Amino acid sequence: MDGLDRRHWCRRVGAALALGLAAHRLPAAEALKNVPALGSPLRLPDLPLLDGGEFKAASAQGRVVVVYWWASWCPFCAQVTPAIQKLWRTQRERGLLVLGLSIDKDAAAAQAYRARRGYDFPCAWVTPAVEAQLPKPQGLPVTVVRGRDGRVVAAETGQLFPEDVEGFARFL
Repeated sequence: MDGLDRRHWCRRVGAALALGLAAHRLPAAEALKNVPALGSPLRLPDLPLLDGGEFKAASAQGRVVVVYWWASWCPFCAQVTPAIQKLWRTQRERGLLVLGLSIDKDAAAAQAYRARRGYDFPCAWVTPAVEAQLPKPQGLPVTVVRGRDGRVVAAETGQLFPEDVEGFARFL
């Protein structure tokens, strides 16, 4: 296997593990439940942020938005989130928006985790009201990129390599 094939294989295995897949238990189509299809519109609601601010959907019009579902207890998220933070820091001046969506059971746990690691990209906590407006796809982490036209241009489940996350800048 060359480097690219190995990377592709590792990403797929990581995604399968993150989704808890077993071929005999869960069909692949079911595993990708709620993952928006490429080209589909992705509506973003106004959301209260963990830091007390608010994500305004109107601010996302005509901009590329990386929507990232994560949790403080997720080992795959622990590998991906630093790359999401770096993408936010390096590309926000070019107009990139990042919207993290913590699925932690307790908002305080998510806030503490972010503070310990110095993460400052905008992040909301997924409450039942948020879930009703923006359903979480199955698995963790889940990363969806919404293009300037409001349609999904990339959707990934499971662990990503830092270079995969950096590659989202191509949509700017």
